[in-house]
Amino acid sequence: MYRTLLPLLLLLSWFGAPASAQQLTLDDIVERSRQAESTLVTNVRNFKPMVEIYIQNMAPDAQLGVVPTEDSYVLGRFDWRNGPRLQALTGGKESPRFSGAGRNKDLEYIPDGFAAMASPDWQLLEKSRYEFKLVRREFLGEVRCWVIDVKPLKDIKDGFAGRIWVEERGFNIVRFNGINRRIEKLLFKKSVTFHVDSWRVNVSPGLWLPSYIHCEESEGMDPTAPSQKPRFKSQIRLWGYASNEAIAGSQFTSIEISEPTVKDQAEQERQLSPVQSQRRWEQEAETNVLERLERARLLAAPGDVEKVLETVLNNLIVTNELVLDRPVRARVLLTSPLESFTVGQTIVLSRGLIDVLPDEASLAMMLAHELGHIALGHPLINQQFAFADRMMISDEELLKVLKVKREAKEEAAADAKVIEMLNRSPYKDKLSDAGLFLRMIAARSKQLPNLIQPHIGDHMTDGGQMMRLNELMQQSPELAPDKLDQVAALSLGARLILDPWTSRLELLRAATVAATSMREKVPLAVTPLTPFLKYAEVTTDATPARATNP
Repeated sequence: MYRTLLPLLLLLSWFGAPASAQQLTLDDIVERSRQAESTLVTNVRNFKPMVEIYIQNMAPDAQLGVVPTEDSYVLGRFDWRNGPRLQALTGGKESPRFSGAGRNKDLEYIPDGFAAMASPDWQLLEKSRYEFKLVRREFLGEVRCWVIDVKPLKDIKDGFAGRIWVEERGFNIVRFNGINRRIEKLLFKKSVTFHVDSWRVNVSPGLWLPSYIHCEESEGMDPTAPSQKPRFKSQIRLWGYASNEAIAGSQFTSIEISEPTVKDQAEQERQLSPVQSQRRWEQEAETNVLERLERARLLAAPGDVEKVLETVLNNLIVTNELVLDRPVRARVLLTSPLESFTVGQTIVLSRGLIDVLPDEASLAMMLAHELGHIALGHPLINQQFAFADRMMISDEELLKVLKVKREAKEEAAADAKVIEMLNRSPYKDKLSDAGLFLRMIAARSKQLPNLIQPHIGDHMTDGGQMMRLNELMQQSPELAPDKLDQVAALSLGARLILDPWTSRLELLRAATVAATSMREKVPLAVTPLTPFLKYAEVTTDATPARATNP
């Protein structure tokens, strides 16, 4: 009787509890949560979101605490084949195994194992197999949750052990924190313990989907200890759940016709001049590439972030009195590796690059480099992409085909143009800060080649040497890792929030918090993230069908 009363008393202790909650027992919560998780597992099997796995091997540092030393990376798509699997877009084959480096070089990572971390137990947290203990109730953002400790009834290694957060409206698990050693046995070569902190996002009333997973192992951080435990931090991101048809359908419904429906017949029959035809041809190539990247769910849907980028671009264009034949647009590649490139007159920066840029001057510097190519009239698009069949390729082939490689003389000319444009811009007094970012990239390029090596754009470094903007880097002060007030680069995830359903990005609105110790300075590093959870509002913008419990 005591075991039944305790959960009830804990539930009633939360002020303002709804009447329905006052009638619930822990068994009720667990059973309803199991039903909701069963629905989520069924739903996820029908989706094929993008999955990005980025791993940084870590090493202890007497001054800085823990620092990244090597990295690994896989980009793929979630695929349910008798269980959670990952179909890789990099590596050339399905679910390639990739090894650690340095201290972890004998550890073989299996992407399927990381994809499996999207659920605490794909066979569900059944009362017949698990013990549950109600801890408390608390808010995660705007979402009030029951916090429940979970562990296998028999052997601790026979499933998930940790903590789950169950939201009170639909009894969905919105966060889980712990380890599933069953995944470890089935999917990893060696017996290792991989702990996860996994978060879900409410994309529609009743439908919560895996969005962000932090995975970390830090045992044996004493450099003198003989432990062979792996030392790493990783982030797993999932996005692009919505079908392309659903998003396209919502976009078609919002198209506005601003031009007159009837034009003068003579104007309609007018043939374009050769110059206009050439521009139109290049623009068709640009449109084909951007649309193909969107279909592959690699390009963010346009939103407020793109408007910010275009505002900075406009500052550069206006202050430099640039005359362009048509507007320059900005888009965001959704991947973490740091890169920038041009597709016609669209400048593309990666999500990872925007995340780690320390200030607006650094952002202006990266945009100015690509704008320099446009202003100088360099080739901006492979015109062969104007033929529609060129983009009728698989997603696996896409990243191999869309490679931007520029000649050294073009890069040198663009660098000179960058210095000229920035010196005339509102950012001219902050160029030393922008140069610090370049110094950080050069300093970490050997340790983090998978973060700094691009998918599509040209390389920023080669063997630790910057291949762009060397003059600007030389004008900046030396890196001083021991100075708290010198911020050369931010950590991953510091600026952007990714909507896993629509693939839109939002700027992180949280106030900037200054580091108070050297251990909090983690440039270019993977760190835990705490999403702000809230319930989705009913919309008609590519809204998924409401999930129902079986």
